[in-house]
Amino acid sequence: MTTPPSVVHLDRSQLRTLAHPLRHRLLSALRIHGPATSTALAERLSTNTGKTSYHLRQLAAVGLVTEDAARGNARDRWWRAAHDVSAWSLGELGDDDSRAAADWLLDQAARMNAAKIARWISSRADRSPAWLAAADMSDLRLRLSPERLRSLNDELLAVVTRYLADQDPADAPDTVECTVVLAGFPDPDPMW
Repeated sequence: MTTPPSVVHLDRSQLRTLAHPLRHRLLSALRIHGPATSTALAERLSTNTGKTSYHLRQLAAVGLVTEDAARGNARDRWWRAAHDVSAWSLGELGDDDSRAAADWLLDQAARMNAAKIARWISSRADRSPAWLAAADMSDLRLRLSPERLRSLNDELLAVVTRYLADQDPADAPDTVECTVVLAGFPDPDPMW
């Protein structure tokens, strides 16, 4: 069994810092690919090292990334994500800047997930019957109070977190990275 993911509950300062396109991409790259230097990240993200270094320092100032001293030396500074998962509560955001930052981050997450789903759909012909049978995408309609919706989302997240903490080994036969998208929310257009 692997270690459960570390979660940071973003405060307003962290949320506003992360609501920047390059910073968001940097943190995502460090989480997905592991520790890296600003030079390697700049190359991966098609930007320059100066911008990358600046934005890594901004992320470090609010505790979202940290130096990986075990890998660094006098010449190369390595960075790693300080946490595996970022979370925040929309209900706790009091100021307009924090709400705008949260809206931007939610929009980015929705766009990235929609793009992943579209890539999955277009790559299905390359997948084995076992993977086609295992994958699923459902939308279900429920009538719930805010409290019950929160409870449902918490329970679903707990199930996924258990699987995250007990993943199949990377070298196990027929294992790949999988994405699970959870999105329980009030339907903005119940007639559709």
